[in-house]
Amino acid sequence: MQSKPVLYIRSLLFWLGFIINTVVFGMLIIFFFFTSPNFRLGIARVWSITNNFLLKVLCGITFTVEGEENLNVETAIILSKHQSTWETLALHSITPYAHWVFKSELMFIPIFGWALALSDPISVHRGAGRVAIKQLLDEGIKKLNEGKWLILFPEGTRTKPGKTHKYKIGGALLAEKSGFPVIPIAHNAGEFWPRHSFIKWPGNISVVIGPAIESRGKSADEINKEVYHWIENTMKRISDESRWNR
Repeated sequence: MQSKPVLYIRSLLFWLGFIINTVVFGMLIIFFFFTSPNFRLGIARVWSITNNFLLKVLCGITFTVEGEENLNVETAIILSKHQSTWETLALHSITPYAHWVFKSELMFIPIFGWALALSDPISVHRGAGRVAIKQLLDEGIKKLNEGKWLILFPEGTRTKPGKTHKYKIGGALLAEKSGFPVIPIAHNAGEFWPRHSFIKWPGNISVVIGPAIESRGKSADEINKEVYHWIENTMKRISDESRWNR
């Protein structure tokens, strides 16, 4: 077990590398603003792969993926557990080219937010209620019909390991109205990169991609319950309580 000062230094080196990485690839995306969204998402994928490499070399964090074969569907809505910043960086390199649904405030972050805005996302105003749901449905159905994957975090915010928030209905409602399947993803990244923590703990993150949950003929509540039960039951299998409060 490494001491906290060593872990702090390793984490500091990662953040320096991450900032440089984000500036370089963010500027590349901005420079290629005239290209297709998929080309710019390709740049984001290289950014993601580079972040994973930095985490492995500098912080000793690796990851394994179970269930990659479940991504072999034409188009789907990904609903993922949200414990950490890690998944916002890493899912680009695990999933098909996907378009994110996120709060619009993120687009005001210099370089990172500008590049994010050029990735053809759906940005919604937090707290906009029915207006945000209508925007999600209108833009989401259009993108899905164009063959574009979408990623949402149904909990809406990062949750501590061992905890969960109520799953918001937006992603499930989009599935109900569009008829496209949902791919659930569970992971335990919060045990290695805890929210609000500067230190990153070495180890292997477990990512599990679930089988497609069909949405046709089901209500949003039914879909949401299936997603919730699959993710939370899988979390029990891959989680380690000894890492929850460090």
